[in-house]
Amino acid sequence: MNRHSRPSLGSLIYFLGAILLGLYFTFAAVQGDYGVFKRAEVTAEGKKLQQDLDAIKAQVARMENLTHRLSDTYLDLDLLDERARDVLGMIRADEIVIR
Repeated sequence: MNRHSRPSLGSLIYFLGAILLGLYFTFAAVQGDYGVFKRAEVTAEGKKLQQDLDAIKAQVARMENLTHRLSDTYLDLDLLDERARDVLGMIRADEIVIR
């Protein structure tokens, strides 16, 4: 009797298929459309977009403040003077211009 018989061809094919299937799913879990790398990329992009949104919100708040300060109901004379001199390119007699 031969105690050291070779495994049958069917069992080798079965285990090889199981290993290949496991490798495929592992690759898909890491590199696929919904994989770990894609998730990290989407998370980083989300953080960047949130920073951009925060910067834009700050600009909008600043513009709303300036608009309110120049509105008919509330007039900031210093801001009006600054904007008028900037647009017209004029200075007061007691100012010194440094370029």
